[in-house]
Amino acid sequence: MPIKEDTLIIGGGVIGVCAAYFLAEQGRSVTLVEKNDLSSGSSYGNAGLIAIDHAIPMPAPGVLSQGLRWMLDSSGPFYIKPRLDPDLIRWLWRFRGACKSETVLRAIPILLNFGQASLDLYDQLHTRYVLDDGYHRKGRVFLYRTQAGLDHGAEDVDLLHEFGVTGHVLDAAAVREKFPIVLPSVIGGIYYENYAHFVPDRFVRELARVAETLGARIRTGTEVLGFETSGKRISKVNTTRGDFEADEVVLAAGVWSAPIARPLGLRLPIQAAKGYSITAKRPPDYPELPVQLADDMVAVTPMAEFLRFSSTLEMSGLDMSINQRRLAASREAMRTYLPGTETLEELEIWRGFRPMTPDDFPMIGRSSSFQNLTLATGHSMAGMTQGPITGKLVAQIIAGDTPDIDLAPFRPERFS
Repeated sequence: MPIKEDTLIIGGGVIGVCAAYFLAEQGRSVTLVEKNDLSSGSSYGNAGLIAIDHAIPMPAPGVLSQGLRWMLDSSGPFYIKPRLDPDLIRWLWRFRGACKSETVLRAIPILLNFGQASLDLYDQLHTRYVLDDGYHRKGRVFLYRTQAGLDHGAEDVDLLHEFGVTGHVLDAAAVREKFPIVLPSVIGGIYYENYAHFVPDRFVRELARVAETLGARIRTGTEVLGFETSGKRISKVNTTRGDFEADEVVLAAGVWSAPIARPLGLRLPIQAAKGYSITAKRPPDYPELPVQLADDMVAVTPMAEFLRFSSTLEMSGLDMSINQRRLAASREAMRTYLPGTETLEELEIWRGFRPMTPDDFPMIGRSSSFQNLTLATGHSMAGMTQGPITGKLVAQIIAGDTPDIDLAPFRPERFS
């Protein structure tokens, strides 16, 4: 017999777990299914940043011309592997259309509002529950080795000031006052106040634990195989652990949302962007402050007893191979900003896929094709930042409540 639920969530990363929590908080019967373990995808090895202030979307004027140089270098910060893939070609065409000044200016206040709503929820969750995830709100410093890089960063500060963001340009002395352990190569920096950080997979597991205390059921090792439909409704979800009947279905499977949705006739414009991270043992004197090695696009985040270096964007399809040149480039960048990195005890090398949309906005809302399907996917590199507010919005959509955030910019059908 099929298992019957009010709501079935597909995906056990930060988005799916946040949705499970807020739905369970409403008192709904909710089951989350995940084909692997919780937080086994990009919610595991990412930079652990809740990034609010630097709300400039990835598609922006000049990105394509700069990207052409990077794309020719497989060790560069943004690499697109050449391949004849119609979905990638369509994605790049839409990305090109988003690289306009007026589009960026419209996007910034939307992203700031969306991110701040999520940060407020993070604060509420950590006040309400004891979550063992190393949560801190210390801001973030962008470090620069070149004057050109610092000048470009200062231009971002001037732009963001117009939208109420407080960014502080730091000279060499001020950088060392804020973050004393940099090498002489660092000539300046920028400090943004509105950043938080934590151990990302620990947050996901901790919130899943809370959701279970509220009645949610978490079923790992349960892979979605297909769907059965009746008119404009999903009647059954077929999985490796049996069939589920649900009044509501939420698709929150990150990069895997596109192949899962395809049998339903939905073509989600999501491209897999592979990212890498190196997790090392944290030196005892390392400050509790995330930094960005800005000229080389490497994030450095203290995470409890760990130190994580996260970098690169590699669009090469669903290819899980490890490009050693990219890791070598990250290690070289680390050595040019921070002392002692060559002697760090490396604990883990990770790679995973970010679900990139062409405009850098997630897809959140009811499907126009199926009345009981809600999409919550395509969060690009901001899944951890946007997780709680997305989960709350999903719960509001399903309850028929007025959403806290205007969902128009995130409509799944905007690419049609």
